[in-house]
Amino acid sequence: MNEIAAIRQEDSGSESSGTLPHNTEAEQQLLGAILTNNDVYDRIASILQPAHFYEPVHARIYEIAAARIQKNALASPVTLKSFLEDDEGLKELGGPAYLARLAGAAISSFAARDYAQMIYDFAIRRELIRLGQDISGKAAKVAVDSEPKTQIVEAEQALYKLGEQGQAETGFQSFLKAVTDAVNVANAAFQREGGLAGVSTGLVDMDRKLGGLHRSDLLILAGRPSMGKTSLATNIAFNIAKAYKKGTLTDGTEGAVEGGVVGFYSLEMSAEQLAARILSEASEVPSEQIRRGDMTEAEFRRFVDAAKQLEACPLYIDDTPALPISQLAARARRLKRTHGLDVLIVDYLQLVRPATAKDSRVNEVSEITQGLKAIAKELDIPVIALSQLSRQVESREDKRPQLSDLRESGSIEQDADVVMFVYRGEYYKEREKPGDDNLEGMAKWQEEMEALHGKAEVIIGKQRHGPIGTVELSFEGRFTRFGNLVKPWQQGAGGGDGFQ
Repeated sequence: MNEIAAIRQEDSGSESSGTLPHNTEAEQQLLGAILTNNDVYDRIASILQPAHFYEPVHARIYEIAAARIQKNALASPVTLKSFLEDDEGLKELGGPAYLARLAGAAISSFAARDYAQMIYDFAIRRELIRLGQDISGKAAKVAVDSEPKTQIVEAEQALYKLGEQGQAETGFQSFLKAVTDAVNVANAAFQREGGLAGVSTGLVDMDRKLGGLHRSDLLILAGRPSMGKTSLATNIAFNIAKAYKKGTLTDGTEGAVEGGVVGFYSLEMSAEQLAARILSEASEVPSEQIRRGDMTEAEFRRFVDAAKQLEACPLYIDDTPALPISQLAARARRLKRTHGLDVLIVDYLQLVRPATAKDSRVNEVSEITQGLKAIAKELDIPVIALSQLSRQVESREDKRPQLSDLRESGSIEQDADVVMFVYRGEYYKEREKPGDDNLEGMAKWQEEMEALHGKAEVIIGKQRHGPIGTVELSFEGRFTRFGNLVKPWQQGAGGGDGFQ
């Protein structure tokens, strides 16, 4: 069975046959198993493509065998003979008789998947070597139109594509396994204090409505400018990171038993601005004072103390602007591998670039939302993506947003598991202030402003796993902080200042 190795040795001259990693015997024995038992093909079809074979002759044999098996026709040395009689590569190995020898060297069918995985792994190694050589070649060639930064992006995208191929398809699973998984999730929620199935946002009423942030869910948080989208997202990120506790999970692996590791893509604000917002909330020093450096000694001490406490928070910020969705996914995957990742936040969706330019903005947004949903499922984490709303909200009498207000709403609404809108009536009411001469109007306006002051609404417009409705939160503009709103009946029960 070493005919190929002998021929390669003759052809290669000075170059040895072991230049690229491969296993000719594994390819021969797997093909033999397929030719003697066509059912073996169904076990390995999701792993192996013809291009994964190192030997071109083996790739052609596999391709023809696969084509026949898919048509419910027999693939055996006899039936494949007529398709390969004129194949020059096969003639060098002794012609159709080589097919019979393959069948004679077949492995037992139970080991077929292991052999297929081995062949696949070698193919990926060869592709990595080729990719490395390509990167090296391009870097060595100094050209005006090929900047190093562009080459890095191209290399990352090529590696991402290679990584995507590496995901083995899970295919069908039994209903028993699916039911077991569902029971395990319900049991975890039952055991956990508060009965949450997902990660707690730190906002009690929102948790009650959503059941926490569920794994593999894509949550869209939308709103008009100045409604506090980023503030709410940073509040949730801070609450989750602050509550992080590592321990042993029910399946025996290490992970977050409370809170979690948070990844935050800040495509609009710098990491320093985002950190200042979080510090403003934690230290209770207004963010505009932090920006100006206008703080008393006590406030500055509080600010520094808060910074020290937050040093250990597992909150990772990436403020690279205009990231393509492919890079965003690759970086999230890298973060999960190196530090762990339990929640991912993207601020905001319209600033993410598609991997390739599309003919319309709707198609681009569709690729981005599908990519974000794919990240949520692949990494098994909730992904919160912020989104802008169209201007049509401003032209309505009732400024409360609805699903149709989402920009390029079709794909966003379709791909998201949860769609939430941030709405602060106080913002709009403030702009309706009557003139000083209108005393009656002013009195009414002040009364309405008092009722709206320090309050915000999160409107849940869509939820796959639960009810829609409105969640009321407290909002302190000075610290850009959302909190739990104390209800009137809780006032005398140690409710505090509206933030828990």
